[in-house]
Amino acid sequence: MNRLEELRKSFGPGLVTTLFVGESAPDSGRFFYSSDSSLFYAMKRAFGSKETFLEDFKRKGFYLDDLVLTPINKLERRERSRRREEAVPELAKRLVEYKPKAVVVVMRAILPMVRQAMRMAGIWYEPFCVPHPAFGNWTRFNDAMTAIIDDLPVADGSKQKD
Repeated sequence: MNRLEELRKSFGPGLVTTLFVGESAPDSGRFFYSSDSSLFYAMKRAFGSKETFLEDFKRKGFYLDDLVLTPINKLERRERSRRREEAVPELAKRLVEYKPKAVVVVMRAILPMVRQAMRMAGIWYEPFCVPHPAFGNWTRFNDAMTAIIDDLPVADGSKQKD
């Protein structure tokens, strides 16, 4: 297991109520759970920008996993697509383990693969989907998160933006 996956696992809640699924950790080395990625800053802002954001995220039963567990964002389009497709069965296995009550896909391009993994895992509800905040999509991401945030199940009974 690489160091990013070890870090991700350290933030795993006992009960995953809402699973966020991104494409992969970025090739830059920045990572959501390292508190230094565009996704981290956008999520922190959407949920109320507290200093304890990652701890609150975990306490609520929120967890971010990725479709592909190695960076693919710098790959040529055909190879990137192939790696996404190949990752579906492994994501399905993780979904069986997590048993999330809600799934939020954080990149429209991976929605078909996440849906496929959900079906393989026996999950039949429709996932939420928001654009990734990179490449000028901060406002669209924030608007999409604002629209769904109150509907996300939490483990501790709190409100998402408390």
